[in-house]
Amino acid sequence: MTAYDYILASGRNGTLYLGVTTNLGRRLYEHQNGLLGGFSKRYGVTRLVYVEEHPRVDDAIMREKQLKGWRRAWKIELIEASNPEWSDLSEGGVF
Repeated sequence: MTAYDYILASGRNGTLYLGVTTNLGRRLYEHQNGLLGGFSKRYGVTRLVYVEEHPRVDDAIMREKQLKGWRRAWKIELIEASNPEWSDLSEGGVF
């Protein structure tokens, strides 16, 4: 089953949220419409700025743990390597 690691941001260089899911479209909808309580709702973290796809859920979970252990600067470098403008990757119905 395909799984995704994703990073949401409140804006460029803003608050970051890192998660893992098997249904990225549904999870983005939940974040962007305030259906999930907690951190992402409290801090307005709704912009999808980074995604990794994995063929297995356990691979995605391992990668999530790795990324969560990274320094903030490394996460920003990761985002900017593929999305230098911090565009919302969910716009246009890609996910």
